[in-house]
Amino acid sequence: MYKRSLSLIEQLLQENHPDVATSLNNLAELYKYQGRYAEAEPLYVRAIAIYQERLGENHPHTQTVRQNFMILLSRLSDKEL
Repeated sequence: MYKRSLSLIEQLLQENHPDVATSLNNLAELYKYQGRYAEAEPLYVRAIAIYQERLGENHPHTQTVRQNFMILLSRLSDKEL
C-alpha cells in the first residue's frame, strides 16, 4: 500500500515535494521493521535530501527522518557483528 501511495504521489506532485519525502519515509519505516534494510536505506537518503532542500536542515521533518535513518544504520551495524 505504501509503495502504491508513493507511486501515485510522485505522479501527482513534483519529485522533490515534501509529501513525496513523507511517503518515502513511511515506506522506509515499513521496510526497516520488516528487516528489509537494503531497501529502506536509499528511501531514507532520498527523503532526507528532499526535506533538506525544501524545508531546511533543522526542520522537524528533516530531523525525524534523519533519526529514523540513524536507527537503521545502527541495526545494520549490529547485524554485521
